[in-house]
Amino acid sequence: MKSLLFLVLISVCWAEPHPDNSSLEHEIIHIQENGPRLLVVAEQAKIFSHRGGNVTLPCKFYHEHTSTAGSGTHKIRVKWTKLTSDYLKEVDVFVAMGHHRKSYGNYQGRVFLRESSENDASLIITNIILEDYGRYKCEVIEGLEDDTAVVALNLEGVVFPYSPRLGRYNLNFHEAQRACLDQDSVIASFDQLYDAWRSGLDWCNAGWLSDGSVQYPITKPREPCGGKNTVPGVRNYGFWDKDKSRYDVFCFTSNFNGRFYYLIHPTKLTYDEAVQACLKDGAQIAKVGQIFAAWKLLGYDRCDAGWLADGSVRYPISKPRKRCSPNEAAVRFVGFPDKKHKLYGVYCFRAYN
Repeated sequence: MKSLLFLVLISVCWAEPHPDNSSLEHEIIHIQENGPRLLVVAEQAKIFSHRGGNVTLPCKFYHEHTSTAGSGTHKIRVKWTKLTSDYLKEVDVFVAMGHHRKSYGNYQGRVFLRESSENDASLIITNIILEDYGRYKCEVIEGLEDDTAVVALNLEGVVFPYSPRLGRYNLNFHEAQRACLDQDSVIASFDQLYDAWRSGLDWCNAGWLSDGSVQYPITKPREPCGGKNTVPGVRNYGFWDKDKSRYDVFCFTSNFNGRFYYLIHPTKLTYDEAVQACLKDGAQIAKVGQIFAAWKLLGYDRCDAGWLADGSVRYPISKPRKRCSPNEAAVRFVGFPDKKHKLYGVYCFRAYN
């Protein structure tokens, strides 16, 4: 909201003696518009980064028709907040006024003002995590004036559909959030799903998104997925009860600080043996988000089916070929085999210190 600053000059003087009212006071009020408005500007509306990186969200403030940063009359207050997907709430990120600084939540110790000049309110975010993705509002307040600018932080990554061992449509919204977190990812936003659809993601099962909606992306219209005569797009089921309604989920993950690999082992393994084999190799059994990140972002390609942490068996193909996903590059899903009796290889993940 933009506010005009008005200067209110109140002069109080005593009236000359008057025969009717010798004690009457007169107030003379002068109202005058005081100079230029405060303007807040983001030089870029969208910034791209990746998990583990550092990024600067640009924000500068000016007075209209002048080059000065502030009037000098009032202290400048800078406040950064993160907008939620429905724009109804804002999450506090960082506040600065004078020498006072305060960061909030999981941003503590990771956010700072750049302050390259007296009118620079740009925010530096270090060691970016998946949850940092989204839109941020920079608000500058000086006296009765204030203005805002919005900057979007996008992360390089991959969206993937996920359903648990129980089968399709078994997750309420809260369980869907936990399922993504368990697989080294977060629940995807609509923008992330839309970008994935534009890149070719086609999936007929509806899944939760971060705003509480249920949607699915179709690039090849067909009868079981909205009808073969419909146009390609992201189909929207609308908003459903987060506690009672059950669907799959679309998760989002980004790059990782570690090594993803197929463990060379002399024999095939049960699930428990696979877990122990990774531990013995100084690693952990890999998560679903990690195999998707390795496939999409690193071009990882392996035609060997292997156990993952959720008990599923998958393998990543970046170069389609006979017997290894001949028609498309994809993370191939074998299923959720019997953990005690079925034998497969295993994918491991070793984090870097």
